[in-house]
Amino acid sequence: MAEVLVLVDHLDGEIKKSTFELLTAARALGEPSAVVVGPAGSAGKLSEGLKAHGAAKIYVAETDSSDFLTPQVSVLASLVESKDPAAVLIGVSADGKEIAGRLAIRTNSALLGDVVGVSPEGATHSVFGGAFIAEAKANTAHPVITLRPGSVEVEQADGAGAEETVEVPAASGRSATVQSREPVTGGDRPELTEASVIVSGGRGVGSAEQFSVVEGLADSLGAAVGASRAAVDSGFYPHQFQVGQTGKTVSPQLYIALGISGAIQHRAGMQTSKTIIAVNKDPEAPIFEIADFGVVGDLFKVAPQLQEEVTKRKS
Repeated sequence: MAEVLVLVDHLDGEIKKSTFELLTAARALGEPSAVVVGPAGSAGKLSEGLKAHGAAKIYVAETDSSDFLTPQVSVLASLVESKDPAAVLIGVSADGKEIAGRLAIRTNSALLGDVVGVSPEGATHSVFGGAFIAEAKANTAHPVITLRPGSVEVEQADGAGAEETVEVPAASGRSATVQSREPVTGGDRPELTEASVIVSGGRGVGSAEQFSVVEGLADSLGAAVGASRAAVDSGFYPHQFQVGQTGKTVSPQLYIALGISGAIQHRAGMQTSKTIIAVNKDPEAPIFEIADFGVVGDLFKVAPQLQEEVTKRKS
């Protein structure tokens, strides 16, 4: 059975949920092989989780470089050449899209981007805000595929997890140098694409100051905070929290939309959520078309009552 390379997305010894989705998807194409690129000792913290989700092999590439984009591309390109995998799977993220594009060019491979499913016959795309499903097939031996987070239900499977150390190829030619880093400030709330519960606010929240009503409800539920593009463009909340076609794609167990009309751009990023609750003053708001539960009312009255009830039941 051919190998399928899966790039492991990890931070501080924790594996991102999207990696487990990639390992699950990879089993439809062949034998999953996890690729870990990071500081010395990274693989030791991750191996059990990778084995528990079906990784037959774990390729370990240790580097002290502060810029992981270039080493990841170089390691994957070297493995594509030496292992001739059936495909390379990478999660959709800012870094993932950059790595995939560079890798496809370097290995002369087809790039199937932002897919929601894979099979031996090809890949599935959800396009035009989920209005259409498109099938695509690569005509190269080892396509590079980026998978949208939340598209695949994670399934555990025992994997051998045999570790193999691989070298990080030396950089050639001109390369960029990281001069400084500024950490993303997210507080103690869950990361947006990893959260099982998300509370999002839209233009209806009215201002950055009034976004505290969204944060308050989110904190009572132990949830992440999201925002619609309209809210971000209006300066109500930082872009890193934007949910939608030009933001992040999420698929939590519970998604609460406060003051979000439900434009197709936003729906494309959250409509696969398991349960959707919408609060909006406009009974004709499109968000109600996909909501499991809808409240036509003032979010500044509904959200505090919901927060109070949640707090009461937790105490």
